[in-house]
Amino acid sequence: MARYQNIFTQVQLRSAPEMGVPLPVGEEPRIRATSFNHWLGLVGQAQIGPVYLGWTGVAALICGFLAFEIIGLNMLASVGWDPIQLVRQLPWLALEPPGPEWGFDPFVPLAEGGWWIMAGFFLTTSIMLWWVRTYRRARALGMGTHVAWAFLATIWLYLVLGFIRPAFMGSWAEAVPFGIFPHLDWTAAFSIRYGNLFYNPFHALSIVFLYGSTLLFAMHGATILAVGRYGGEREIEQITDRGTASERAALFWRWTMGFNATMESIHRWAWWFAVLTTLTGGIGILLTGTVVDNWYLWAQQHQFAPAYPDTGVVDPAGIRSVGE
Repeated sequence: MARYQNIFTQVQLRSAPEMGVPLPVGEEPRIRATSFNHWLGLVGQAQIGPVYLGWTGVAALICGFLAFEIIGLNMLASVGWDPIQLVRQLPWLALEPPGPEWGFDPFVPLAEGGWWIMAGFFLTTSIMLWWVRTYRRARALGMGTHVAWAFLATIWLYLVLGFIRPAFMGSWAEAVPFGIFPHLDWTAAFSIRYGNLFYNPFHALSIVFLYGSTLLFAMHGATILAVGRYGGEREIEQITDRGTASERAALFWRWTMGFNATMESIHRWAWWFAVLTTLTGGIGILLTGTVVDNWYLWAQQHQFAPAYPDTGVVDPAGIRSVGE
């Protein structure tokens, strides 16, 4: 079986393509074509394919294409159907959700935000179908479903931003627009409107897990690269057939950190840190505006943030209790 060895050796083996474990009758891959790519082989295995789509994969691609087309055509219409202006202004173009006057009504005229609802429906359907495909493929191969549940943590944040929180607030206008800079502008305005999101403790946890994820992945990746000359990239083999790579890696971390994670436990650490980034972030977004109206005032009440010096000017909003 052809296997990529190490990025330092640049070895690219060519043999009969690896088709994977046999699947049950009637579940053969829809796309069985395979090929080898030299450039991909420089950084990983050079084989491309086979790709299993199944009906969930095909339906997900169709729904994703429809969402992409709706968003793209609306952006093109906003610049007078001028393709040059579409490319020039693309980072600033947006498909906006319905205005606050429509509440959470699912039947909004297309020109008033209905296109946004339709694009969101197809995009959400595409993502959920792709999740089903991820879950079913893992089960069919006898694997754990860790990838599917990690994917679901990201879907949780996506749904909070575009559906769950707007439903609680009773208005589609609370949702995020489709667009590059417009969605960043929405984030900045969202933080300002609710008293600085940095005082949201769940936002703080999300950032901790985000930075922690980068640190853990960098530490793990660097360690395996450092013992790659001893076969450290073949982690599964090193777990069962211990060799100098895993021994050196363990000794290095005992010397530098006082303890070392195992080749299995480091992946659990990384998985949890990554999953908790979007999980805690979604909780923080969901609480904003539904339970807490102003995070800075909330932080003052709970001794989480210092008060500004007294200027003698009365705050017209006053110090309101949480949820008032």
